[in-house]
Amino acid sequence: MTPEQGLAHFAGLSPSNIKMGLERVRVALGKLGDPQQRFPALHVAGTNGKGSTCAIAASCLSTRYHTGLYTSPHLIRPNERIQVDGVEIDDATFGRRIAEVVAVLGAQHDLTYFEFGTVVAFWHFAQERVEIAVLETGLGGRLDATTACVPKVTCITPIDFDHQEYLGHSLSAIAGEKAGIVKSGVPLISSAQSPEAMAVLQKAAGDLRIEGRDFGVTRENEALSSWFVLPSGERETLGGLQLSLKGPHQVQNLAVALACLHELTDFPLTPKELRAGVKGARWPGRLEEFPGEPAVLLDGAHNPAGVQALSRALEAEYPGRRVHLVFGVFADKDSEPMMRALFPRVEALYLAPVGNPRSKDPRSYEALARELNPRVSLHPDAEAALAAARGAAPQDGLVVVAGSLFLVGQLRRVLLGLPR
Repeated sequence: MTPEQGLAHFAGLSPSNIKMGLERVRVALGKLGDPQQRFPALHVAGTNGKGSTCAIAASCLSTRYHTGLYTSPHLIRPNERIQVDGVEIDDATFGRRIAEVVAVLGAQHDLTYFEFGTVVAFWHFAQERVEIAVLETGLGGRLDATTACVPKVTCITPIDFDHQEYLGHSLSAIAGEKAGIVKSGVPLISSAQSPEAMAVLQKAAGDLRIEGRDFGVTRENEALSSWFVLPSGERETLGGLQLSLKGPHQVQNLAVALACLHELTDFPLTPKELRAGVKGARWPGRLEEFPGEPAVLLDGAHNPAGVQALSRALEAEYPGRRVHLVFGVFADKDSEPMMRALFPRVEALYLAPVGNPRSKDPRSYEALARELNPRVSLHPDAEAALAAARGAAPQDGLVVVAGSLFLVGQLRRVLLGLPR
């Protein structure tokens, strides 16, 4: 199999094919000699903020250590999912790694798109001899393919409702799935959680660090400082932090990322390295601004908690700006709370289908949209909706794209001028 054929093989797998379970991945990794055992990991689960937390942690680690980063989903190219020292895997290497894996597993393997991508990432990190990898779970944690890793530290960001058909319909059930990444003797770092979710985490983890009790980040004007409670009870602080990621919620993600790094005692970082890593962290498609008149803001908010974070960010970062919202959503998402939180606060709505079979038809929620905001227009696709919003918004206004990471990826490609 050539690298080109390897890329085609991966592209031929269906991203929407989800099979919960670890057995297939463990068997595949075993056939490859268990590459995941050749590097330690920081393993991150959660509902929202896990990608940003991974991006911050990996950026800091990369200032000194050869660091892998595995995230999902991608916005434009699957290469984005696999990075080493902040650089995504190139096509030639990606295709070669896929071919190497297929040579062992066979082209008729039974792995899903996400499982196969995870196996390739572990194989690539082992071949690249990374010193540590930062891994984001795809769905849940207990049965997620990334849980085959060997973590030094585990982490759970805010838990909320999403993917209920797979994870359960209560916060305690969802927390139980997320807590599946916990391993004996491995510290767990948790953001502040609802009492229902925290009770589950406290029962699951013997060594638990909690935001607000054991660590946190304080803000004085624009200055950020992190703090940690040491075993002695004293506080250790790190000031002068400049976070490049927008939004008040990113302060929480920063706190969690720094707490994880604080627990990675085998991978110490100096204050200078930490400050450089925090300042250099990037996470595309999350409050990512494209300058212009009007400016366009892309945000991957795709569940109720994510939309609440977006709303707070708009108030904090863009007070008084007239917002024209391009919105599309998947049919399997709990979209009505998202709409009720976001639609009334914007000046106009531009509804479009997401270019994916899972898309929700805008006509099915047009009546609700008009109930919440009288200025509604429907468009045949996301690109047409963006063009209409940019044409109608005032020069000092703001066009916001939200509702689906897939939608954000589509329009990010357009804004970057990349071919389809």
